[in-house]
Amino acid sequence: MQQSTEFFIEKLGILEEDVQQAFELKKEKGSSLVYTLSRQTSEDELELLDKLGRELEIENLYSLPPDIKTDFTAVLPIAFLKKHLMVPVATSDDRFIAINDPFNFQPLDELRHLLGWQVVRQVLCPRNAIISAINFAYDMTQNTAEEVMHDIDEEDPEALFSQIEETGDLLDDTSDSPVIRLVNLMFSQAVRDQASDIHIEPFRNSLKVRQRLDGILYDMLSPPKHVQSALTSRIKVMANLNIAEKRLPQDGRIELKVGNKEVDIRVSTLPTAFGERVVLRILDKSSVMLSLTDLGMPDDRFKPFSKQIKSVNGIVLVTGPTGSGKTTTLYAALTSINKTDINIITVEDPIEYRISGIGQVQVNPKIDLTFASGLRSIVRQDPDVILVGEIRDTETAEIAIQSALTGHLVFSTLHTNDSASAITRLIDMGIEPFLIASSINAILAQRLVRIICPNCKESYKPDLEATRKLGLTDKEMEGKMVYRGKGCAKCHYTGFKGRCGIFELLLMDKVMKHLVLSTANANDIKEQGIKNGMITLLCDGANKVLQGITTIEEVYRVAQE
Repeated sequence: MQQSTEFFIEKLGILEEDVQQAFELKKEKGSSLVYTLSRQTSEDELELLDKLGRELEIENLYSLPPDIKTDFTAVLPIAFLKKHLMVPVATSDDRFIAINDPFNFQPLDELRHLLGWQVVRQVLCPRNAIISAINFAYDMTQNTAEEVMHDIDEEDPEALFSQIEETGDLLDDTSDSPVIRLVNLMFSQAVRDQASDIHIEPFRNSLKVRQRLDGILYDMLSPPKHVQSALTSRIKVMANLNIAEKRLPQDGRIELKVGNKEVDIRVSTLPTAFGERVVLRILDKSSVMLSLTDLGMPDDRFKPFSKQIKSVNGIVLVTGPTGSGKTTTLYAALTSINKTDINIITVEDPIEYRISGIGQVQVNPKIDLTFASGLRSIVRQDPDVILVGEIRDTETAEIAIQSALTGHLVFSTLHTNDSASAITRLIDMGIEPFLIASSINAILAQRLVRIICPNCKESYKPDLEATRKLGLTDKEMEGKMVYRGKGCAKCHYTGFKGRCGIFELLLMDKVMKHLVLSTANANDIKEQGIKNGMITLLCDGANKVLQGITTIEEVYRVAQE
């Protein structure tokens, strides 16, 4: 220890008290010297590793290869590797041990002995790269949910009620209870597959678990019926819900860590004839929020929409059914205009993502904090920009319009099929046409279409009848091919991987305002929009089919008129 202490002081120029403190922490908690020193001094971890590499003549790697073999997971506990920040890396043409602390001799010797890797080089690597590689390896090699179900039978019910005391990593959980393992695996598999929801659905003689991938529900697994009560109870315990109350709906939330992803899970239970139905909405908090340019909005809509969201006042509405990406678009818009010189406040139900620098209010009907009451209070907080999660009633619509007319820029959403229908919906709510004409700046209608998997994409000659449904003429399709996905392991044999938006932007010019004042119907408003150059949802979808982004069937599924 004395020798390595002197090394850090003399060779690396680190203060003696910092080195002594780092060694104490290593002795007490087994933490890495390098990582501890980088946390308690001004030294950057990568710079520290570079210096160590030069002095000790050890190679440095900033990242690890993605194709590492995971055989070691059978003999090495995940807790051992995470504690000592080391991972064995074997690829088709190389083999080494990635370490963060070159002075961690004993654990390194143990690892070599357990693997039989006596003569193998060490490589210095940052903590995050090692943790990511460990998480990836153990996530890939965990038992599948189907395998765990073979272990499920009558088990000790006490095991189900072990509380999650803190947001621990699900991959570290070594519980022997099959139901706990099943729940953990359901969550880790859903996060790995990038699912948005998990549905646990009870029937007379069966129990079905499904997950929603890219907006479509797929079967996940079918546990035995007798597991139903234990499975539901475990989830309710994790969400701090009342496990004894099975007659009323309940809502809760779970905060989890799966590998290096922080996940927020919204839990909703609903009593049915055959037991409680549970739906889990998965929000990956570590995912990077999309910017406006990532939404897939073509330039002819992106530029005017960008201009409208920078207006001084007025209302910008985003419309579409549930799950069409309205909130994502609004968050991207807020992020793009979020600067220190403007005050942005939102009222949402629920707050899906936290945005730094923006005041976000959660609706709570139990204490009479509704969209309308929240919006009324927000106006007194001197905002420049207001986001109302949804206009659900006349009161909210009236306050939003009054806010827009008194110098605020208001963003909100409506559940309508297209942009023109948003105006007739507001009129149906009892809003005067002159208020709509004078307050609304733009209405963006949108849908999400699935993107063809690039790994199994193939071209084919389309049926002309199908292309005509999208408004494409036979002449436009002459000599052209369209694409579809055959289905492969990378896309779970669906033929699709990821989603992008199709958009319809209605701008309120003088002619459009005159139409609204004469209470014209949605069809007249839409026709005028098309005359003004508006691209409809179906037309934008057809363009994305011709570009090979999505399929004819997918566009027709989400944008049929």
